[in-house]
Amino acid sequence: MSYDLKIINATIVDGTGAPRRTGAVAVAAGRIAAVGAAPGEARTVIDAGGHAVAPGFIDMHTHYDAQILWDRKLSISPWHGVTTVVMGNCGFTIAPNRPSQRDLILRTLERVEGMSLDALRAGTGPDWGFESFPSYLDAVERRGSLINVGCYIGHTAVRLHVMGTEAVEREATADEIAAMERLVHEGIEAGALGFSSSRLPTHNGFDGKPVPSRLATIDEFHRLIAAMTAGGGNFFQVSMGRGFFLDEYKTIAQTYGTTIAWTALLTHIAGPGSHRKYLDRTQAMIAAGANVIPQTSPRPLTLEFNFDSAFAFEARPFYAPTMRTDRAGRKALFRDPAFRQTFKDDRHDPQPHQMVGWDERAVISYSPVEPALTERPVREVAAERGVDPVDLVLDLSLASDLALRLRVPILNYDEVGVAEILKDKNTVLGLSDAGAHANSLCDACYPTYLLGRWVREKRTLSLEEGVRALSARPAEVLGLGDRGRIAPGLVADLVVFDPATVLDGPIRRVYDLPAGADRLISDAIGIDAVIVNGTVIRRHGVDVVDDDARLPGHLLRGRRAH
Repeated sequence: MSYDLKIINATIVDGTGAPRRTGAVAVAAGRIAAVGAAPGEARTVIDAGGHAVAPGFIDMHTHYDAQILWDRKLSISPWHGVTTVVMGNCGFTIAPNRPSQRDLILRTLERVEGMSLDALRAGTGPDWGFESFPSYLDAVERRGSLINVGCYIGHTAVRLHVMGTEAVEREATADEIAAMERLVHEGIEAGALGFSSSRLPTHNGFDGKPVPSRLATIDEFHRLIAAMTAGGGNFFQVSMGRGFFLDEYKTIAQTYGTTIAWTALLTHIAGPGSHRKYLDRTQAMIAAGANVIPQTSPRPLTLEFNFDSAFAFEARPFYAPTMRTDRAGRKALFRDPAFRQTFKDDRHDPQPHQMVGWDERAVISYSPVEPALTERPVREVAAERGVDPVDLVLDLSLASDLALRLRVPILNYDEVGVAEILKDKNTVLGLSDAGAHANSLCDACYPTYLLGRWVREKRTLSLEEGVRALSARPAEVLGLGDRGRIAPGLVADLVVFDPATVLDGPIRRVYDLPAGADRLISDAIGIDAVIVNGTVIRRHGVDVVDDDARLPGHLLRGRRAH
């Protein structure tokens, strides 16, 4: 037997959770041809040296929808062993679109996903080359990608396409909902993996307005999900919000037979220990036949931001005026004693929210006027100077023309609770937000973080459990039956790594986005090789596929992907 690729001397961790075993994995024509014993020659041989060989990791919550138009390699996900991503989460796709609305879409992404507007405009260019969702998928497939890509059709884009700027002002009429139904049905038939939406209070778009999906009625949700199922779709991703949460999800799942993955179950989501009630609710719903699954993350949800665009505070009512004004207006508010007092009062709000006590966790991550303050805790500096933490950060921000940056863990920083969520059989990893919040967040490195922190260091998960959480479990939830495991006949998406050293590297800031915009990145440690559809794409931390070559990633089109 001859193969295209053979990985020898491997510790095979097949993604199912079964005990590891030693042997070889052979690949032919982009599929796994043999596992364990693989006699015969191969054109390419990788000696794993006893290191682990696992299925390629699947990241089901990304926002690469715009980035893929200028970055076919979708960095940094492949660096960390990710071989399949799903874009279009939370309703934020860039198709369908009308040419007259494109800047509104980009301004929405700027606000809700923390993306640089200059980078978005430069990266997408003046002529996007597509308007409908099917033509967007065609454009992505035509351009190619280093790794596999799937995409949901997004509620916000659909609503904006039908209603224009009225989409952020009011409920839809029956005729408008009917037009949205047609777009969703068309998108699913063209290959969308499902439908996505959001009711999350922090999701605000252009001019500080709520993103369009936040104004949808329950009836609108039902009709669009019915349109999705009529088109052959069976997956609904949604970011939770008041009035549209577990009770409504259960009804939808039971009514339409739809899998619902909601974003996101993290510690302190509704106060200390609140995650446990959601785990219990999830078990009860699944037992009742409602496949409602919480997405989660192994990392603390940590935001780095300045007060020109402080996403961390934008869900708080007191902060709303800063989003309805320009930069000069924000500075005036930050000087206003009345605004400062509401800021201080909000920190101690008796109603649980993610920014309660933020100052106890905040670190000054960048201080251009007083560099010695960089990496110092806000509370510590405020105590030394005898001032309130709010006054400290706003004064330092004003002195630096709003360039001062803070780093604040807002959720998921209680590792005892995180361990409980990770070990629960009903959760699924899915909150990297890769491609979004580029200058304030970097969680695309969560696979190597999970393997380093939760598998090797804390031993909360076994190696087999950790690999399953990164591969077979998301494939199972998404219904992608031909990937996520190592078995003959399945897609040859593979990652070779050293369990003794695998880890995410330190977060660092680079300026490599279009228009010179900045982003946070993390290098991968201990990843020996990444293989997509049988093609080796990375070796020892370096891309081995030319930028202008035909790339091996596939577009996963809906029912064909299932």
